[in-house]
Amino acid sequence: MAGDSKDVARGHLADAGVEDLPDDWDVVTLGDLFAEDRGISVGVMYPGDHDPTGVPLIKAGDLNGSVINPQPDFRISKQKHHEYRRTALEGGELLMTLVGNVGQCAVVPPRMAGWNAARAVAVMRLADASETHFVQQCLLSHPLQHLMDVWCNTTVQATLNLKEIRQLPLPWPPKSNRDAIAAFGKALNDKIDLNRRMNATLEAMARALFQSWFVDFDPVRAKLDGRQPMGLDSATAALFPARFDETAAGHIPHGWTATTLGDACAGGGGNIQTGPFGTQLHASDYVDEGIPSIMPSDLRDNRIETSSIARIREQDAERLAVYRVQVGDVVYSRRGDVERRSLIRRNEHGWLCGTGCLRVRFGSSGLNPFFGASYLGTPESRAWVVRHAVGATMPNLNTSILGALPMVVPPLALQARFAQTVAPWDERGTNALRQSRTLAALRDKLLTKLLSGEMRVGNCEQPK
Repeated sequence: MAGDSKDVARGHLADAGVEDLPDDWDVVTLGDLFAEDRGISVGVMYPGDHDPTGVPLIKAGDLNGSVINPQPDFRISKQKHHEYRRTALEGGELLMTLVGNVGQCAVVPPRMAGWNAARAVAVMRLADASETHFVQQCLLSHPLQHLMDVWCNTTVQATLNLKEIRQLPLPWPPKSNRDAIAAFGKALNDKIDLNRRMNATLEAMARALFQSWFVDFDPVRAKLDGRQPMGLDSATAALFPARFDETAAGHIPHGWTATTLGDACAGGGGNIQTGPFGTQLHASDYVDEGIPSIMPSDLRDNRIETSSIARIREQDAERLAVYRVQVGDVVYSRRGDVERRSLIRRNEHGWLCGTGCLRVRFGSSGLNPFFGASYLGTPESRAWVVRHAVGATMPNLNTSILGALPMVVPPLALQARFAQTVAPWDERGTNALRQSRTLAALRDKLLTKLLSGEMRVGNCEQPK
């Protein structure tokens, strides 16, 4: 790097809050580290129709901090994948979001080789692959995240271009320091990813149980055939009928009710409520510390991601009390990716259903929240919501559309039995998520010190 460009990089790093590096440290730009062949590229533009048998496509929303969603919901044709072979993944690349929640950065694991990335994601390959994890730690650090926020073009939504990516400055300690910092950050990231994978397994177990009981009606069919329902104790088996009834909604288990989400909520004393509009909540109302306000971008895999969640003052939350959420509510995205939703847990009670969201409240005598939230998460319900959303340029939901979602509802005793089974799994997932957030906060705090030379890795204890 020429002297003047290195001075510029040092200036950018100082703007990010990293100054007075140790004498044996250098400064480089991210562009200095790219491989000559396909060093940085952006992925598939206008992916077109979803191809269920095609190649998984990683979108910006599939990156969360250092983690890539292992089950992306969009696939492209093999022909489209070949057309965008510059961004065909081999494993070991760095992916970083360029639009929306800019700066999410993850290393592609070998199991994702053969996938591709969407236009809002940068695919980066380094000349020296051994530096990948160190560079990732730099990009995830608070100083670099702050710098990217400052550099973003926010005319429509936050956007970072490839020229700016190349100019990102990185502190460059001696190789032994880089490797130690990379190992420290990777150990934390690996634990976070392990927690995520455990959560994915627990959620898959809950989905499979719901599918068997309430979609495929396996216990009812077993009793109809004179068989003992597999895997059920006698008390649970007794909660299932032994025959089906013919209704306008088709064959449903005897004693169950065909209804709609809106009617089920109203019958239980609940409702479906639109979040506050922009005239009720202005940009100036958001603060660094306060009551979280849930936005569509915060809804991830039936959980609420808090890393970039907006917050408002307590007095504003009280002013908008009608929009506050309770344990057992479900918050929906009402525009864009209308499949996004999350059940509200104990630690989220009292937060705000923010702009761009809908709140589903089942009511004190209505659907069991675990049953209701699981029903809304079935492939059939999600497809119905997408199919009935309106809007020429962006899908939109409203209370009438969501309220018309058809449901087949079992007796409350059976809903409660399902909840008793899955609630401990959900609690384990909540605890793992809480631990991951603590680890991420620790990583962010220590990386700032490690990447400025203020602290050495030898003074930090790596997670066991």
